[in-house]
Amino acid sequence: MRIALVAIVLFVSLFIFTRHGGPDFWWSMAAIIAGLLIIIGIKDPGWRQALAADFRDRLPVKIFIGLAAAAGLYLVFWIGNLLARQLFPFAEMGISGVYAYKGQASAIRIAVLMLAVIGPGEELFWRGYLQHRWQVEISPVKGYLLATLIYTAVHLGSANIMLVLAAAVCGLFWGFLYYRFRSITINVVSHTVWDIAVFLLFPFA
Repeated sequence: MRIALVAIVLFVSLFIFTRHGGPDFWWSMAAIIAGLLIIIGIKDPGWRQALAADFRDRLPVKIFIGLAAAAGLYLVFWIGNLLARQLFPFAEMGISGVYAYKGQASAIRIAVLMLAVIGPGEELFWRGYLQHRWQVEISPVKGYLLATLIYTAVHLGSANIMLVLAAAVCGLFWGFLYYRFRSITINVVSHTVWDIAVFLLFPFA
């Protein structure tokens, strides 16, 4: 799928350029995600309709599940943070490197972009579009694993082992969440709330 190749190039380039003092990470991330979603929305009207239908169906229940999932994933990372710092000598530097992406951006700007574009947008693209398509076209399990693999792989451009491991855990978690419930609304709530908690409210560094 060409859109997946485009995403790989864009996200890997973003992480590489950021390491070498490239353009603002948060504006660039938001622009990439928004651009991908615009392309998908134009090319696939059925995707937009499916999203709207999912959002309208049992919304309070889906919000609750999404919040519970975000809390569960945060707990996984809380435990993982403690273990990683004890077991891996490179963990502390890697975790600090993840938070270095904040750069000079204000907490308000990061929060707005996470809430409005990045958190929801990543789920709409990786799980709501790519994983969904591959689950239909290949198989449910293979589609889930392929989307998770690529989601993890694009973070290799960061050259940060801890970020890649975090992406792998998140990809497996959110991929399974979508595989289990088939609701992108649940994923959007989980991802967005988790982002805000980990980066801004209750960070690990």
